Amino acid sequence: MRITQGTFSFLPDLTDQEIRAQIEYALAKGWACASEHTDDAHPRNVYWEMHGTPMFDVKDAAGVMLELNACRKAFPDRYIKLNAFDSTKGIESTQLSFIVNRPASEPAFHLVRQEGPGRAIRYTTVPEVARSRPDDD
Repeated sequence: MRITQGTFSFLPDLTDQEIRAQIEYALAKGWACASEHTDDAHPRNVYWEMHGTPMFDVKDAAGVMLELNACRKAFPDRYIKLNAFDSTKGIESTQLSFIVNRPASEPAFHLVRQEGPGRAIRYTTVPEVARSRPDDD
């Protein structure tokens, strides 16, 4: 199963040269780049862990690629995405976000059926990663 999130998610994985071109595009727009990683890429998991800090002062794609490759080296078996933020209006608004690294084996999702009051039935998807974690309760 292939996780599809963000820009370019239905395309084949981008090469480093294509990633660099997107970084150059973002920097030309004045956007700051940042990388995030997670082992749970469920579509509703919007809170990925940030690697380092947003690169507001980096104006060269080589610097962003250096940080991205450091994240890949530290977390080779995790999902990693690159985000570009526009802070021109005083807020950090995500303008571009795409996955740049995937684990060798992507986790499966399981469909869980929940029966509620009356005839209400709800379905939820649970990633294999979440099923193998101990409960925090």
